[in-house]
Amino acid sequence: MTEVKAAGGGDMSADLKGAMMGFVSELRGFREDIQTKLIAQEERMTMIDRKTALRGRAPLSATAEVEVPHQKAFGAYLRCGDDDGLRGLVLEEKALSVASDGGFLAAPQVAAAVQNVLHAGASLRRLANVVTVESAVYEVLVEKGEMAAGWATEATTTETGNAGIDRITIPVHELSAMPKASQRLLDDAAFDVEGWLAERIADKFARSEAGAFIKGDGVAKPRGILSYPTAANASATTAQIGFVTSGALGDFNATAPADCLIDVVYALGAEYRANASFVMNSKTAARVRKMKDADGRFLWSDALSAGQVPQLLGYPVLISEDMPDVDSNTLAIAFGDFRAAYTIVERPDLRVLRDPFSAKPHVLFYATKRVGGGVTDFRALKLIKFS
Repeated sequence: MTEVKAAGGGDMSADLKGAMMGFVSELRGFREDIQTKLIAQEERMTMIDRKTALRGRAPLSATAEVEVPHQKAFGAYLRCGDDDGLRGLVLEEKALSVASDGGFLAAPQVAAAVQNVLHAGASLRRLANVVTVESAVYEVLVEKGEMAAGWATEATTTETGNAGIDRITIPVHELSAMPKASQRLLDDAAFDVEGWLAERIADKFARSEAGAFIKGDGVAKPRGILSYPTAANASATTAQIGFVTSGALGDFNATAPADCLIDVVYALGAEYRANASFVMNSKTAARVRKMKDADGRFLWSDALSAGQVPQLLGYPVLISEDMPDVDSNTLAIAFGDFRAAYTIVERPDLRVLRDPFSAKPHVLFYATKRVGGGVTDFRALKLIKFS
């Protein structure tokens, strides 16, 4: 192999090696410079996050990390009335903000805990159609009767009639609760004030809601199913709830007590029976669960596992203590597809106002929620009248 000499007589491989060493050194310096710039940029971004949080805007971090200062600010407000953190927070997802009529929107953890209790309670909320709105009213269009239909061919088309439309308006009303605690208890750092508040609010709201959905008169509260006009099922209109009679005044029929239960099941249209449920109170349930058919089998079957509900004639039973007892001319048992029959309307906001003055040395927490309810399909609901 012929040896190649540089013009100056030196070895070219030595020059190449020196050039490569210089390139590697420059590359290392370039990499270190980039790393230094990245570290400086990260420090600047962290500083921006801190300044943004102080100015009341959500920092440039994950949502889970953003919720921490919100929760702390709400906890400080509940314990000592310090609302500086709340007033400085402008939350893009409405976790906490100043309410226009006083108070603050509750922290998401408190609102979610209250909502979970409401959905798990023994009220029509478990069966009904629940709609969340941002307005003061909810409007739904309901067809009068059945929509006509006809067969058509390629050459002819059958003209069908119009069933007509009813507009039903359901307003939302303010539901309130006012639990109280001593300031000494609030000052105890081990006391879970958020959990305590959610539990007290949920208990009061659940009982108030359950009663209104059954017998509310619609004045500053939801309208309950028993407040609407009723008529014998054979003559009930689309604006009345149909009923069947028990066969005895203030009691079940002495010779065939279960007949009215079977009658009310088949008084309901077949299109509603697949999702239907019974609703009655504990006293009525105690009497019904003792009934047997002609072969001596109980009509009532208990739940086979936790979380399931008992069944009557193959349909679920909701025990609602707000239903009336069996008595003269009472409507003590309801049966129907409540998701089609009854609509509950609510606004998602739960507001809390701290009041340390009205009940010294205790602190009151005035919590409010907007909710409404009403029957939207009278054909999907039937009653048993004890007459």
